[in-house]
Amino acid sequence: MWRFDWRIPALAVQFLSRIPTPTIPNFDPKLLAQAVAWFPAVGALIGAFLLTAVYFTALVDPWLAAICGLLIWVWITGGLHLDGLADMADGLGAAHRDPARFLAVLKDPHLGSFGVLSLIMQCLLKLILLMLLIRQQQWAALILIPAWARSGVFCWQTLPALAPGMAEQFAWQNPRLLALFWWLALLIGAAVFSPALLLAPLVLLGYRQWLKAKLGGVTGDCLGAGIEICESGLLLIAVLSAGIIGH
Repeated sequence: MWRFDWRIPALAVQFLSRIPTPTIPNFDPKLLAQAVAWFPAVGALIGAFLLTAVYFTALVDPWLAAICGLLIWVWITGGLHLDGLADMADGLGAAHRDPARFLAVLKDPHLGSFGVLSLIMQCLLKLILLMLLIRQQQWAALILIPAWARSGVFCWQTLPALAPGMAEQFAWQNPRLLALFWWLALLIGAAVFSPALLLAPLVLLGYRQWLKAKLGGVTGDCLGAGIEICESGLLLIAVLSAGIIGH
């Protein structure tokens, strides 16, 4: 008989955020692979914290709300995905189409100039787009965007793992039915609350196609970078669509 294992969603929360969770007894690496199925739910939870932070500070000023929102966004994720973005930027900048060199740079704990620039640009982009989204009062998008971005792991993990690590572990499980469930739920949520985000699957699949063409596979850093890239892309889509409709 099927039994709900609370450790799996708790591990998903623990892995993707700083939100306190109970200690996981009898940890098994396979649990982390199964926890992928809960990534969109954790994204929505992160979005709920984000919405709470910006909604009330927006009563004072949109820029203040955006700054608070960005700080919460970085803090609650522990900068996990930003780290992946910086590492991937360094790897791409130094690789020159050499996969071995790309993987070697990913393993280097030091942050290079490409990584620093990617962090600065990503934080600035998110700050500005957050401010515009808040000014447009697109509150539902703040919950949907983090959930959509984390659902991208469902399709990105189907690429070959370039090296042992998180990407390889996530590939141990391929929750197709749960992926379809989450994407259907998110599509319904987008259709009702933020129609522009109906384009989200194209963004997620577009990143997968880029990984396949550029690298031929995926690493854990690429997964984290994808979440950051897709969050910014979806923020941009939401902001532009509201601006176009508004005019």
